[in-house]
Amino acid sequence: MSKKNSFVKQASFLMIAGLLVRVIGLLYRPLMKANIGELGYAYYGYAYNVYFILLLISGYSIPVAVSKLMSERLAKKQYRNAQKVFQGSLAYVLLVGGLASLAAFVFARQLLPKGGEDAVLALRVLAPTILLAGILGVLRGYFQAHNNMLPTSISQILESLVNAVVAISMGAVFIKLFATDENTHAIYGAAGSTMGPGAGVVIGILFMLLVFTVNRGYIKRTIARDRTGQEETWGDIARVILMMLTPVIFSTCLYNISAYINQTVFAPLMIGKGFDGKEVAKMYSQFNNMYLVLINVPIALANSSSTAMIPAVTGNYALGKFQEAKNQIDQGIRMTMFIAIPAAVGLSVLAFPIMRLLFGANTDMAGWMLVTGGVAVLFYSLSTITNGVLQGIGKQTIPLRNAAISLVADVVILVVLTKFTALGAYSVMIANLAYGIIMCVLNQLALRKHLHYRNEYRKTYLEPLAAAAGMGIVAWMVYYALSIVVKSNILCLIPAIGLAVITYLLLYVKVSHISPQELQRFPMGTRLVAVLRKIRMI
Repeated sequence: MSKKNSFVKQASFLMIAGLLVRVIGLLYRPLMKANIGELGYAYYGYAYNVYFILLLISGYSIPVAVSKLMSERLAKKQYRNAQKVFQGSLAYVLLVGGLASLAAFVFARQLLPKGGEDAVLALRVLAPTILLAGILGVLRGYFQAHNNMLPTSISQILESLVNAVVAISMGAVFIKLFATDENTHAIYGAAGSTMGPGAGVVIGILFMLLVFTVNRGYIKRTIARDRTGQEETWGDIARVILMMLTPVIFSTCLYNISAYINQTVFAPLMIGKGFDGKEVAKMYSQFNNMYLVLINVPIALANSSSTAMIPAVTGNYALGKFQEAKNQIDQGIRMTMFIAIPAAVGLSVLAFPIMRLLFGANTDMAGWMLVTGGVAVLFYSLSTITNGVLQGIGKQTIPLRNAAISLVADVVILVVLTKFTALGAYSVMIANLAYGIIMCVLNQLALRKHLHYRNEYRKTYLEPLAAAAGMGIVAWMVYYALSIVVKSNILCLIPAIGLAVITYLLLYVKVSHISPQELQRFPMGTRLVAVLRKIRMI
């Protein structure tokens, strides 16, 4: 199999897994919200944001770092050094992840925003998951470095399924055992639901350990084949891990910290304007637990493409094969935009019916956010994949700098809009969108400077956009035409989405004049080619 096809195959594994994980998330969150109530759901969001930030600091970037550092050594056939990187990374997460878990438990009250004090118990339940998630990240990074994304993909699906089941069931159990009134219903419901992520991570670790055990013989034989004679000391390994991880952790943290910073800034400003703390929590939940949840579905697919691309780009760059690295970047971005552009259009056009289907009534604010902010999918998808590229070519500090600039702009815009306008939670969405745009532009400029890379615009952006525009018109017309005669939201949505997907694919083939060989490089491309040949579209 060619390297190009191998990349597509590995990216496809992660994209399919990422899509399934997000779909599972979309399906279980409305059930969890109905179970623990709107206020409990808001407390869950507060606790999860703090947990996520501590995870970013301690271990979220580990798969990227392990994959990058091991890929460099595997490309040079330094198998012993690659194994040392794995072992050193595991030691790192045990230390740092343990400290982060302890901090989350001890300082839970101080880490939560004003008005979110009732989420303390939920955060403490989540605390041990920080350490466990770091261990899982190292195991995933190990197989990603070997260009094997299948174990990561399966573990992600298992983790998500167990998370969903436990979050819903334990939320109900905690409410039944401990709740005595409306407020304790929210507190204990949120705490019970936060057991879901921990249970999911444990299952993920067990699966990855099983895969590791099955492959133990192959791993030992590979290490024994190392004839390079170049072995790094443990001090060298520790230094390399810290030099790689420090900028990656900070850049990833700054890239993802905006939700936590936004809630920390937004809540006190709104309370200062006379709003009740519980009212602010519910308002912010429309942004954090509804709008962000939906736009993160297609963004996760971009992250999958980035994860699959990093080992190939890193290996080619380390060997001086710069044109091959650029070709991998081209393919990764084109694949990402093929999905992200129609996703942004579809979410914007069908925002209100999708919100009503998933989260029920009282979702108008989240619906308007999706209508106006759906375009964020494009900018966050592109900035995610360019972050991965810059880290893969050894420019870890550039995403850090760009994320810092974007975050400052985000906070300034949020403060100005919240303090001096009546936009409310819409100001958070606008600030979040500005962050994505600025980050995207700065990363593109950095790629031009350091890799002399320039995007190809026609095939990557214009052709998918033209097809997506036609798709959006069809989706809107089908949904609202059906809604005149059919009063069921879901019965109108299903055919609208189905016809939208078909329309996009047919228009894309016509607009782009894509060859069967090119189309086969996309996820599920071989099946698409077979279907299109049957209907004589290609």
